[in-house]
Amino acid sequence: MSSESTDDPVFKALAHHRRREILDLLKDGPRTTGTLCEMFPEMDRCTVMQHLKVLEEADLVIARKEGRERWNHLNSLPIKHIYDRWISTYAGHSLSILDRLKGDLEGQPE
Repeated sequence: MSSESTDDPVFKALAHHRRREILDLLKDGPRTTGTLCEMFPEMDRCTVMQHLKVLEEADLVIARKEGRERWNHLNSLPIKHIYDRWISTYAGHSLSILDRLKGDLEGQPE
């Protein structure tokens, strides 16, 4: 059995700022690979494609070929899974601590 978690590819994909920028662009709707390449003039097409490959391997991007164009669609379910597993659990704990602190401070005489 592999020691690699199923979340590891998602964390790897989200670790690079360019991949997060690509996801931000796809949040507004699907885009062709050509359009994404134009939006990052400082990177060559091969580099953009490598970033897209990492995003696809993490299941964050779903690519569909339509004629000569390759459309990239955001799949936000892996991010929701990360949120449900990690962020919401810890956020709830933090909120309970803040609520308790607020109660303690409000109960103090001035």
